[in-house]
Amino acid sequence: MYRFGSIFLMLMLLLSGCSFFEKKEEGGQADEAVVIEPEVEVVAVNLSVPWSIDKIGQTFYLSERTGSIVKVEAGKMERQRVHFEKPLGEAAEAGLLGFVLDPEFAAKQKAFAYYTYTDDGGGQFNRVVVLGYNAGIWKEERILLDRIPSAAYHHGGRMKIGPDGKLYITTGDATTPSVAQNLGSLNGKILRMNLDGAIPVDNPDPNSYIYSYGHRNPQGLAWIGETLYASEHGQSAHDEINRIKASGNFGWPVIQGMEKKTGMETPLFQSGAEVTWAPSGMAAADGKLYVAELRGNAVREFDVERKQSRVVISDLGRIRDVFVDGEYLYFVSNNTDGRGDPDAKDDKLYRVRVDDIK
Repeated sequence: MYRFGSIFLMLMLLLSGCSFFEKKEEGGQADEAVVIEPEVEVVAVNLSVPWSIDKIGQTFYLSERTGSIVKVEAGKMERQRVHFEKPLGEAAEAGLLGFVLDPEFAAKQKAFAYYTYTDDGGGQFNRVVVLGYNAGIWKEERILLDRIPSAAYHHGGRMKIGPDGKLYITTGDATTPSVAQNLGSLNGKILRMNLDGAIPVDNPDPNSYIYSYGHRNPQGLAWIGETLYASEHGQSAHDEINRIKASGNFGWPVIQGMEKKTGMETPLFQSGAEVTWAPSGMAAADGKLYVAELRGNAVREFDVERKQSRVVISDLGRIRDVFVDGEYLYFVSNNTDGRGDPDAKDDKLYRVRVDDIK
């Protein structure tokens, strides 16, 4: 068991007479100083660039960008092979990204995955597939959506099944900002599909997977009740937390931060021009959002009602994904992704009691 926090910081706050809340110059939200010292437990070690967390019962399944699924059960870790139909992409930030178990996984032994691949001509794309599981091995069985253009960066890749039973998928702009405004392109979007790959009849356009657009590189999805929220990497700061609505245009690359334009949405939270969160995976508990920060090296809590945010976990390096299940919040570090400073047992899956960070 490990206890993290900063007694020094608390003493300095008391000595200086500083308020626990400091108003940000942009965006209107307040950030609370780090005063929580939650008890953090290590669940698994020696992960290889983990990207997504899912869980059924007491068993975890973690996707690794390097192309494996890690099963963690009863304190034991098993790295399982995945047979892809195409060579896994090796560009920066590419690989096996989003992963979510079928709601009927216990019976069907299926899951959904988002991965980057190279085709025979050397092009790079992303695809959404169904994986089948048998005897510790995963195999690509069916393509649901293919040839989403890719690049060295900005793949998106987060997938979640919403309370409506639909599969939601984030895509990045593949370093071509203008495509985010192009409704003829799947890049820079949040997509929505039926679990069989069909377009839902109640999508904004019943002939399109596009649910919202104008995104740069969204990497987190979470719901509070029926309301969808997404995290998004900004350009040189201006990272965002958005309240998503069907057919919403979230502005990239026309506006960013708190800039406004008719017909475009401004974020619920944004980091401002000087601070970079690099927000990734998201989860919700008790009406609050918990967001993994890569550059911020933290798990940050967003109170959507009070429009305040605070860091609740720090000092563990880059954080890629978070997952809430019952009394625990789980999260994975990403210090082995080439941008972190890994220790001998990184990366790790951690957990903390939700009550300890309230």
